[in-house]
Amino acid sequence: MSKLKTTFFCQNCGAQYARWQGQCNSCKEWNTIAEEIIQKEEKSSWKSSETDSKRVSKPLKIKEIDSAQEVRMDTTDGELNRVLGGGIVPGSLILLGGEPGIGKSTLLLQISLKLPYKTLYVSGEESQKQIKMRAERINPSSDNCYILTETKTQNIFRHIVEIEPDIVIIDSIQTLHTDYIESTPGSISQIRETTAELIKFAKETNIPVILIGHITKDGNIAGPKILEHMVDTVLQFEGDRNHVYRILRSLKNRFGSTAELGIYEMQAVGLREVSNPSEILISHREEELSGTAIASTLEGMRPLMIEIQALVSTAVYGTPQRSTTGYNAKRLNMILAVLEKRAGFRLGTKDVFLNVTGGISVDDPAIDLAVVAAILSSNEDIAVGKDVCFAGEVGLSGEIRPVNRVEQRIQEAEKLGFSTIFVSKYNKIATKFPPDTSGIKVVLVSKIEEVVEQLFG
Repeated sequence: MSKLKTTFFCQNCGAQYARWQGQCNSCKEWNTIAEEIIQKEEKSSWKSSETDSKRVSKPLKIKEIDSAQEVRMDTTDGELNRVLGGGIVPGSLILLGGEPGIGKSTLLLQISLKLPYKTLYVSGEESQKQIKMRAERINPSSDNCYILTETKTQNIFRHIVEIEPDIVIIDSIQTLHTDYIESTPGSISQIRETTAELIKFAKETNIPVILIGHITKDGNIAGPKILEHMVDTVLQFEGDRNHVYRILRSLKNRFGSTAELGIYEMQAVGLREVSNPSEILISHREEELSGTAIASTLEGMRPLMIEIQALVSTAVYGTPQRSTTGYNAKRLNMILAVLEKRAGFRLGTKDVFLNVTGGISVDDPAIDLAVVAAILSSNEDIAVGKDVCFAGEVGLSGEIRPVNRVEQRIQEAEKLGFSTIFVSKYNKIATKFPPDTSGIKVVLVSKIEEVVEQLFG
């Protein structure tokens, strides 16, 4: 038995220290350094026939390396496939993080029940009966999914050898522990060691492993930052629990783009893929109402049409209110100042309320023009046409600035049946979209005054 060794880890960032101190030098947090006992044996908990044969890799010239693309495993989930870059790469390690109750376990259980591959779902948080109750609600019949409630990695690997699954799902990495580290589950050293064992297993057997990770109050994945560096892909599952829509983002992806995102709708029977998010983000109304405008935005590489709602009313109290939902409040104040200074609208004594429908938050500056149209529509009490949309950034001098990938935005608007789109005059639009000749009318504007004249003149 090796001698007991203790060391000190920061529970926030994972930095290691020889002795205790009040403040971490790396993340500057106070009282986050705790002592952990380390007693690690030389042997590893995962052994395979390949490792027993003492296989040694040798250097190869880059032109000698096989460049054939790895065949990906189809998850049967179009949104997850898009975010991963086409499916799961064999032997990869995927980390899925998100707030408690957002639907991480539901998403992976739903996928494991539908996969055509033999799947082992390991849960350290719920019993088999609890998972069975949820599984019957999602997909009552499945012959390929095995449920295991275990937290010790040595026992998990023993069951893996018996079952020989094609995919392993761990819920969650913070509940696992190994015998080779004497510290509590969820500690820095346990997370690092159990993840290292799973990486060794995945790379040697070519079996992909999907991990669920808890997050801190700051929204970061709990545990050492090195955890995100060790895995191949980091996914973030986010959304407001008060709304039904969830967004799956890729924060890191060694095998694809990090600009893609997937959208789901939470239902009683699980998560439903939303293939056309623009339809759910735009309200279907018969009559035209003032104060609404449609913006063409981009979430990653995906174009979306979202509805902006504004309400402008006379201020009852002395100080006018400025309230926003899903939009930057400081940017709203800037746009109101531009409208007052450059366009002559007296909004300083009026309450302004702004809402992005669907419960999503948008940072794309291309929705500025739709915000202006919605505010002026409510102020003048004149409705903007249902088939009109906007894509433009508003500058401090009142000019309409160009936005990126405008052709993609126009194509999405045309596909959804919009007849007119307002874009900046300074955008370099391809000859495919000359004004008034394609299926959608492209109106080029350079100043706010031109937009006001076109809409309300």
